[in-house]
Amino acid sequence: MKIIPNDELIKKLDICIAACNFCAASCLRESDVQMMAKCISNNMDCADVCRTAAVLLARSSPHGKHLLKECAEICDACVAECSQHENEHCQACAKACSECAEACRAALN
Repeated sequence: MKIIPNDELIKKLDICIAACNFCAASCLRESDVQMMAKCISNNMDCADVCRTAAVLLARSSPHGKHLLKECAEICDACVAECSQHENEHCQACAKACSECAEACRAALN
């Protein structure tokens, strides 16, 4: 029995949120923070939109699904930026965002 509809998608969103928050915090500790500014900004945007989508999906709001297209697009932007950096936290974030974008697109079909 599923207690929460879309529970697998919500898990992917939650993993993405955590990875983005960790990446942003880690980027702030890099020696050249200015070089990481776009990464940090993308991380924050991605975490926020994924968090909102997860909350709406968890309470079965009809508006939750509307955000999934945006989530996928913002996750893709995060992947594109994080993939350019060799830091372990950026690579982990890119992986989490890629998986989240894929899950969001699958839920739209």
